[in-house]
Amino acid sequence: MCLGVPGEIREIEGNEAVVDFWGVERRVRLDIVGSAVDEGDYILNHVGYAIRKIPESEVEETMELFETMLDADPADMLTDDVMDELEANAGAPTPATSGGDEQDEEDLLDELGIDV
Repeated sequence: MCLGVPGEIREIEGNEAVVDFWGVERRVRLDIVGSAVDEGDYILNHVGYAIRKIPESEVEETMELFETMLDADPADMLTDDVMDELEANAGAPTPATSGGDEQDEEDLLDELGIDV
């Protein structure tokens, strides 16, 4: 099942945004979102890409729905899909590890299991 997970845009840098997913910040691409987004907007993320801006009138209901799923039984298939989607972008650099010095880059490569 393909599933988008909602998050709030914290900052925008070109075609990337730092997005908050329940306290976890990840970089998300904005190339295909389809409409202009600003800091404070909510988007649906699918494997590192913002696929849709959530209209302001739908944010509260959308977040409540996903929070209900996250609180559900972990064995539930839909809950499992939500958790998989949240973890799918786990390898993307977070603000703390993006950019920076050579040691940061080496640490990120180690974390991703890339031997150069």
